[in-house]
Amino acid sequence: MPSRSPIAERSTAGAAPGPQPAPPGAGTPDAPPEVRWLSATQQEHWRAFRDGTALLFDVLARELDDTSGMSLGEYEVLVRLSESPGRTLRMSELADDLAHSRSRLTHTVARMERDGIVRREPALDDARGVNCVLTERGWGVLVAAAPGHVASVRAHLVDVLDDEQLAALGVAMQVVVDHLRGPACAPPAGDDAGPAGP
Repeated sequence: MPSRSPIAERSTAGAAPGPQPAPPGAGTPDAPPEVRWLSATQQEHWRAFRDGTALLFDVLARELDDTSGMSLGEYEVLVRLSESPGRTLRMSELADDLAHSRSRLTHTVARMERDGIVRREPALDDARGVNCVLTERGWGVLVAAAPGHVASVRAHLVDVLDDEQLAALGVAMQVVVDHLRGPACAPPAGDDAGPAGP
């Protein structure tokens, strides 16, 4: 068994991984594919991304909660609704847009509905569908929370990078988003349908 992380790489600059023991059954039709270990440079970039995103979202969540009492998930629901025609979205579209599971979104929206900042109602064009609607109270909550959250995003990301770095980050992450939302990563049919509504 390896004594280090399966994706860890030798720390020697530019070094390639040493020979790995052949897994049981290697060379047979049932053998697992050869592991493509990360290079030292790839490992460095991966860890910077992993640690940076974790730290960034931790501080954004903490500062948003301190200033508005809202979670990042709740804030993003309000933003998506505010940008939609009639401040309304189907629950299924909202879940897809936020990359949330439908069950997770249902719990978030139920909590927000109890606070009077959104409401759910049947979709007029489909009796099975459920819409999520931003209320006037919810609009007021978003307007009050947005300046502080934008200041946090600027302080911890936008103003930390120069324009070229920010553009490169945005372009790179859009490639990742397109991949993860593409057919290669689609969940099995019927998986995680949840009660969010079509």
